[in-house]
Amino acid sequence: MEQTDAVAALSALAHPGRLAVFRLLVKAGPEGLPAGRIAEATGSLSNTLSTNLNILTQAGLARSRRDGRQIIYTADFDVMRGLLTFLMDDCCQGEPAICGPLTGVLTGADCDAKTC
Repeated sequence: MEQTDAVAALSALAHPGRLAVFRLLVKAGPEGLPAGRIAEATGSLSNTLSTNLNILTQAGLARSRRDGRQIIYTADFDVMRGLLTFLMDDCCQGEPAICGPLTGVLTGADCDAKTC
């Protein structure tokens, strides 16, 4: 991941509403959630949610697809892993005692099949 992409992703997540939406999408897994269910779960107004989803999508952290009359949103797990890898790239000069527990997250070893 390039630095400009990382900055865009971190900027998108640096808002309580967008962070809540993104975390909800991560929990939902690859199936994603329709916009209406996201609004209900987060208590967002439709115009605020639309803006937040647009910002997350523009940053590459979320994707959308149409399913009939609904738009389903999902977290982009590849971009999320790329961001985490970027943040950890020079972690502790590769010291396994410090970074070891986090490498499992990046490789998916600590995730279940639904979320990673």
